Amino acid sequence: MPLAVVVVTYHSAEVVEDCLESVAVALRSIPDSRVVVVDNASTDDTLAIVARVAPHAQVVARASNDGFAAGVNAGFAAAPDCDVLVLNPDVRLHRDAVTLLRAALALPGTGIAVPRLAGPDGAPQLSLRRAPNPVRALGEAILGGTRAGRSEALGELVVDPLRYETAGVADWATGAAWLISREAREAIGVLEERYFLYSEETEYMLRAGKRGYAIRYEPRARAVHLGGEQSTSPVLWSMATTNRVRMVRERHGRPAAFAMWWAVLLNELLRAPRGAKHRTAVRDLLRWRRWPVRPGAGGSEPGWVCFSAQDWWYHNRAHSDFQLMRSMAAHRRVLVVNSIGMRMPTRGNSTHVARRILRKLRSVAKFVRRPMPDFYVMSPLPLPFYGSPFLRGVNAVLVRAQVRLVAFALGLRTPVIMVTIPTAWDVVAPMRRRSLVFNRSDRHSDFPEADRASIEVLENQLLANADHVVYVSHALMEEELPRTGSRAHFLDHGVDVDHFTARPEAEWPDDVRALPGPRIGFFGALDDFVVDFDLLERVAVELPQASLVLIGDATHPMERFDKHPNVHWLGFRPYSAIPAYGSAFDVAIMPWQDNDWIKRSNPIKLKEYLALGLPVVSTDFAELAGYTDRVRAARSHAEFVDALRATLAAGPLLPPRTLRASVEPHSWQARTRTLLTLTTP
Repeated sequence: MPLAVVVVTYHSAEVVEDCLESVAVALRSIPDSRVVVVDNASTDDTLAIVARVAPHAQVVARASNDGFAAGVNAGFAAAPDCDVLVLNPDVRLHRDAVTLLRAALALPGTGIAVPRLAGPDGAPQLSLRRAPNPVRALGEAILGGTRAGRSEALGELVVDPLRYETAGVADWATGAAWLISREAREAIGVLEERYFLYSEETEYMLRAGKRGYAIRYEPRARAVHLGGEQSTSPVLWSMATTNRVRMVRERHGRPAAFAMWWAVLLNELLRAPRGAKHRTAVRDLLRWRRWPVRPGAGGSEPGWVCFSAQDWWYHNRAHSDFQLMRSMAAHRRVLVVNSIGMRMPTRGNSTHVARRILRKLRSVAKFVRRPMPDFYVMSPLPLPFYGSPFLRGVNAVLVRAQVRLVAFALGLRTPVIMVTIPTAWDVVAPMRRRSLVFNRSDRHSDFPEADRASIEVLENQLLANADHVVYVSHALMEEELPRTGSRAHFLDHGVDVDHFTARPEAEWPDDVRALPGPRIGFFGALDDFVVDFDLLERVAVELPQASLVLIGDATHPMERFDKHPNVHWLGFRPYSAIPAYGSAFDVAIMPWQDNDWIKRSNPIKLKEYLALGLPVVSTDFAELAGYTDRVRAARSHAEFVDALRATLAAGPLLPPRTLRASVEPHSWQARTRTLLTLTTP
């Protein structure tokens, strides 16, 4: 297996040279290896030193410092096919450390291998830990970390000297140096970026253990770790302290977090007379923030208000605007305004009229909720009459008043505003804002139920007035480039690689596991303006030996498939269950209609299918041009059926691991960082 050494730097000019020199020595006997340096927007000479000392290293220069976890995730994305050794820049490896760690990683059941750490004076560092809990935190508060560590029940820190002389398994270990296998990474996913610093490696290694991957300690592999910043910086000490409580809350819920908070607070109160770092921790524990503000930020960054094309309460939450804003909430406070629609549903032009009106009213009744930290969702009451200029104006005033009230209450005085649905233009036009981003994910005027002339006017206004126009379709971007110029940016869709991980057969839902194979599958909205239902019926007829599995809400009458015993419409399934259903597919399909909407689209499910390692057959459309090495494309119904036959006989065009690796760099976190870069002066 190839190896990548990922070094995450931030203002590391004083220490990174020795680190990279030790890495070069340790890798001399490992031919299939490389070095990746991820720099978190250093303003010192870090990158100049890297270029001089390690000229062949791959450098990932990030636009902002979003923390150690974000840096590690960027390193993971740069080395999708590799085992990865993660290093702090203040670590110096012994010459045989990497070889010994790789040998430990090869032992059965091992996902992560860690070395023996020592300080610059050669004294051993206590780097092994037990899983944190309130009882151990209380023991450390009363007895001190070293004395409490002598008891497995009372202390998190492992202090037994013999334990550091003997290879074995730990709950977790200090994250200054750790080697993780590609297999484990694929199963565990990425690090949680909300911690910024501290506890991110704790949470990740505990997650690895829960997935069945052991954290193996190898004392023969040695490294020097300078360390020391946390112990001298009140800000960093406080962040490490408060993040301990956050992690318990995320893993075990509010009651456990409340007990942990009291235990940690007691620890800091007892030690507050000894120094400023403990007093800072006490202050921050008492002024509890669910997630920390980045050091140096001062809370000055603008929040985001997103006018979504979907409704959080009844649409699939995998849509791009929701994914982007959930990721954005790790960096900024976010208010998502649920879709204000493009017209009133009417009989003859819309399907399920009564149901759609009722669910919108239920959504409006929720008004403002907070589904996750710093992520708020509101459902304003709109008047969806966009054909009349007067009623459009009345509606804009009504919705704008509601949004301004909520934004003011959340402290969003001059936010970045992102608009995905064109009908929001009348609302946002006079609003104070830092900048306006038009998320051009689709041409909404092509939507069959839209008032085309009215929606085109609104789209044109947004194209003319937005500070940035971001696209997921090259075809649409090139078509509109004369109007957008340098304000146009290709953003692309992302994928939640951690979520879309293939599940073993034992985790497949019973209803799909009971269906006979092979299974040809589709998950997503079964909308009649995008899905070619005639093609689906032809697949059912010409491939009677296969089960055609359809998962999702439908706006098309599904009774037409009742006469086909091999068609199984399972209806809507929650986003959390979709990867398990998709894992049961032998081939995944995208049976799109040939219309203007599809020509300018870029379905998110393509990357989700590939993240699951599934072979994909699709009708052809413009954005598929970049996937011809991985996806079988068809220009007619006959070609589509032939491609399915070929796939069922021969399998995917590339191995499942390679399919997954091809989309790993395309995380929603990466897309969010692009948005932050665009909108940061």
